[in-house]
This record gives sequence, C-alpha cells and structure tokens, in this order.
Amino acid sequence: MDKIEHIGIAVKDLEVSNKLFASLFGEKHYKEEEVESEGVKTSFFKTGPNKVELLQATKEDSPIAKFIDKKGEGIHHIAFAVADINVEITRLKNEGFTVLNETPKKGADNKLVAFLHPKTTNGVLIELCQEIE
Repeated sequence: MDKIEHIGIAVKDLEVSNKLFASLFGEKHYKEEEVESEGVKTSFFKTGPNKVELLQATKEDSPIAKFIDKKGEGIHHIAFAVADINVEITRLKNEGFTVLNETPKKGADNKLVAFLHPKTTNGVLIELCQEIE
C-alpha cells in the first residue's frame, strides 16, 4: 500500500456537512459525485496532501444508510492507494483478510475500489483504491 488515499466520513446531510468542513478546512470541497450503484453522494475536500470524503446515502438500504442507522455519523472507512488493486486483493486474501469485493468496482473520484471486511481489520473498514488510467 502506498499511502492513505482518503478518510471517508458518513454524514446525514451533505449540504450541512459541506459547510461544516469548509469552515473547518478553510476552503470548499473540490468535487461532488454520485455513485448510483452504491446509493451514495460524495463530496471531497483536500487539506494539505490529505483528502476527506463525505458520504451521504441516497437510498435507504445503501451501506451508508445502514452504517448511520447502526452507528451514527462518523468515520466510515480509511482508504489506501495501491498501485495494482488485483495484486493487493490476492496478497491480502493470502494473508487471511476477508475481501468484500474480489473484483474491483468503480468508485468515486476516478478510482477502482475494493473493501476489506472490518471483522478482519480490528473493526475498521479498509478501502483499497487504484487510480483509473
């Protein structure tokens, strides 16, 4: 894994949270995007070399809606940039991690993504991200 790509934060209201994080970081989000297949609308902020992704559910049965119902708003996942997502999926499966997406899928911000089950990562949902070229 190369670096932390971003930290994902589940929010109830993207508009309200965009204002809050714009105040916190001193600048507006640089991108909003809907990932219809995941039932989520996202907003990205940069702070120095780091990125924060806000996630609002667009469907009541989406993973983000279920997360907020169970745990409330807050950190949803930590994403790591990888050079080759398929190699990392194989490596991590061989290390005993449970991979939720054995085939990477298109995520937000021009990325291929796959997730590791939090039961195998001390309760933290881990996202692997590879830039789509």
